[in-house]
Amino acid sequence: MSKKAFFIASTGQHVGKTTTCLGLVSGLRSYYHKVGFLKPVGQEHVEAEAGVRVDKDVVLFKETFQLPYSYQSMSPVLFPRGFTRDYLDGKVKHQNLIDAIQLGFNEIAQDSDCIVVEGTGHVGVGSICDLNNAEVAKLLGLDVIIIASGGLGSSFDALALNKALCDAYGLKIKGVILNRVLEDKKIMIENYFTKALSRWNIPLLGSIPFDPFLSNPTMKDFEMLFSASLLSGEKHHLRHFRSHRLIATPLETYKRLILPNQLMITPASREDVIMETIEYQKTHGELLTGFILTDDSPPSQAVIEALKKADIPMLHVPVPNYKALKKITSYTVKIQQGDIEKIQEAIALVEKNLDFDKICS
Repeated sequence: MSKKAFFIASTGQHVGKTTTCLGLVSGLRSYYHKVGFLKPVGQEHVEAEAGVRVDKDVVLFKETFQLPYSYQSMSPVLFPRGFTRDYLDGKVKHQNLIDAIQLGFNEIAQDSDCIVVEGTGHVGVGSICDLNNAEVAKLLGLDVIIIASGGLGSSFDALALNKALCDAYGLKIKGVILNRVLEDKKIMIENYFTKALSRWNIPLLGSIPFDPFLSNPTMKDFEMLFSASLLSGEKHHLRHFRSHRLIATPLETYKRLILPNQLMITPASREDVIMETIEYQKTHGELLTGFILTDDSPPSQAVIEALKKADIPMLHVPVPNYKALKKITSYTVKIQQGDIEKIQEAIALVEKNLDFDKICS
C-alpha cells in the first residue's frame, strides 16, 4: 500500500500498548501532516455520543489529538458481552466484520498520511471469532510493531509466541518496542535484546523506561475500582497521589509522618486522623491529600462536611483496610480521557525513547 500505516500489537494485556500509541501518534506528526488512529476491534467500550458505543481508547485519541474521523470509522467492530456466543451461533457474520474494518480503515485513509492501528491484547486475541490481530493486520496489508515488557528472558519468550502467529499469517514485523524498562538496566537490556532480535533480522525501535507516575491511580480509578462515588472533593476526580499510605498508627505518630500529595487509607472511625489532616492542610496550604475511608460504618456527616469544606477528595468503601489495600495494589491503571497530566507525561516519555527514523523508514 502507498500510505504509511502500522499495526501495533503486544505480547499480552497491560503491556502498555495504548501508552505507546499515544507517543507514536504524537511523534509521527513531526513526519506526516495528518496522522490517523484506528482501533479495529474493541472490547472495553463506552458511550461516546448518544447511542454511539465505541472502544474507550478511541475516545481518548479522538479527544487528545482532535482527530476529525467519525467514531464509527475509528472503532468499527466491538466485542461486547455475549458477542462470542452470538458469533458461534451464527448470529454474526464474519464477512460483515471484515467489511466494517476495511470500510473504517479506508475512510480514515482518505484524510490521513499515516495511520496508527492499535490491536487488542496479544496477537491471538479474537481467534475464537476468526478475527485475531494477525488476521486484521493481514486484511489491511500492514507491517506489525510488537510491544513487549521490558525484560529479557520472559519478554523474549512471550515475543517468540506472538511472532509465531505473525509468521503463520505471513506478516512482516517491522520492529519491537520494549516498555517499562527499569532505568538501571536499560542499557544492558537494549544491548542483549538487540542481539537476540538479530537472529530474526528484526530491529529494536526503542525502549521506554518505567515511569511510576503512569501507574498511579486517580480518584476516578478508585471510584471505578470500588464502584463508589466521591463524597467530598468532587471536582478532583483526576487528582493523582505520589504515594499511598495505610494509617494504623496512633495520632501522635501520624502527626510526625504527614506528607504532601499522599492518599490515606484508614477506617472511617479514625476521625482523629481525618481532622488532624484537615488542620494540617489549613496551616500548610495546599496539601493535595485524599482519603479512602474503609469499614462497614460510613463516615459521620460532620466528617463529610469538614472534608467538603476543606475540598479534600474522599470516598468510602465498606471493606476492611487490608482488603482495600489488596485491591489497590493489584489494580492496573489505564490512561483516561481528560487526564491531561498523565497523557502529556506519557507522550513525552514515549517520544523521547523511540527511533522515529527507523519507524518511518
